[in-house]
Amino acid sequence: MSEITDKERIEEALELIWVLNEEERTECDRFMKSSDDADNAQLMEVLIREGLVTVTENVVTLTEKGHGMARGLVRRQRLAERLFTDVFELSDDKVLDDACRMEHILSEELTESVCTFLGHPPTCPHGKPIPRGECCKKFRVDVAPVVTRLSDFEVGATGRITFIVSTDPSRINRLNALGIAAGSVIRHLQKTPSCIIQIDETTVAIDPEIAKVIYLKKVTP
Repeated sequence: MSEITDKERIEEALELIWVLNEEERTECDRFMKSSDDADNAQLMEVLIREGLVTVTENVVTLTEKGHGMARGLVRRQRLAERLFTDVFELSDDKVLDDACRMEHILSEELTESVCTFLGHPPTCPHGKPIPRGECCKKFRVDVAPVVTRLSDFEVGATGRITFIVSTDPSRINRLNALGIAAGSVIRHLQKTPSCIIQIDETTVAIDPEIAKVIYLKKVTP
């Protein structure tokens, strides 16, 4: 087995453990059942020996070293998924395959550039959180992002909603009832004092705070 394959086996395992942690399924048995590796018991021994995980009472925990590696892998994959979906508009099956390859090869510098280019998206296309990076903390846009908030969107321009970030389900439901959802195409008519958009033949006024959680990609009408 080549060194690259060994490295990718370890990285895939760390990413799986991260996802299981997100789902609060941290039992060692869960990893054994979920892993596609032919010898996941041996792989777990490698992870422990390399100081990447600990196992206590059948619970798998990422060490500081393992957490850092897993976080970077997940960040790169989910940013790649967002890039391929929002910019290149690839099909779901193609997005997943290519994003899985990208997570192993993207450098930290390029990852930060992709994140900034996309406007620091908070989630992947499937709604899973993208771990924040240094660029997100600074939120400094060095190039015009492909995806921008409605509150920052050009007046008169037309855009397709890529995602809406809100912790309030009722707010999402109200927006959906107006036809304002991921995939909807809107025209930005006015920014202040309230945001006004046109969707199909309907004109809708949106609170400026809500406009901050709606992200769009500019399209040609």
